[in-house]
Amino acid sequence: MKNLILLFSLFIFTGTIVKAQESVLFGAKAGVNFTNMNSDSFSDNNTRTGFHLGLLAEIPLTNRFSIQPEVLYSTQGTEADVIMNGSSPQTMEYKLDYIQVPVLAKVYLTESLSIEAGPSFNFLVNEEIGGEETDFGSSFEFGGAIGVSYKFRGGFFGDVRYINGFTNAFDRESYFEDIKNNGFQFGVGFMF
Repeated sequence: MKNLILLFSLFIFTGTIVKAQESVLFGAKAGVNFTNMNSDSFSDNNTRTGFHLGLLAEIPLTNRFSIQPEVLYSTQGTEADVIMNGSSPQTMEYKLDYIQVPVLAKVYLTESLSIEAGPSFNFLVNEEIGGEETDFGSSFEFGGAIGVSYKFRGGFFGDVRYINGFTNAFDRESYFEDIKNNGFQFGVGFMF
């Protein structure tokens, strides 16, 4: 199933690019993540600082509207005080790394400033809990992103976005509580 979803996402990404090949812009971006996870079993949690990097394409459909598919490697997680079976809280560090495939609708408010929003198809590639590699994470997470982007002269741009997981980050068989990702990404990039 995971391979089928990844294949479908790549098909959408490349199919959209081929359709608008004459006007499509390509780019690369990188930045810092400040992510967290929400759960009823967390008595306290702290933001994890991570990074993201990857490639993107911007496909203009009108002067003010574009579709922007991306493929990003993103490190996420949190450090949380976890209450298990009514015991005293234990501090656990959660590290989850994803290949994110957001497909964003981008609306330009001015020639340089735009707002963007859309779904994100996230594939888990690495996970650690408490410093040990584990296999509790859900291999696929459906999420969303919303943010703003600003184009500078010479092809450079900066963006800020909020990301949110709509599905559980961990399999139901492993964790009974809902644990979902969220956070902010601050990025810079260059369009070719």
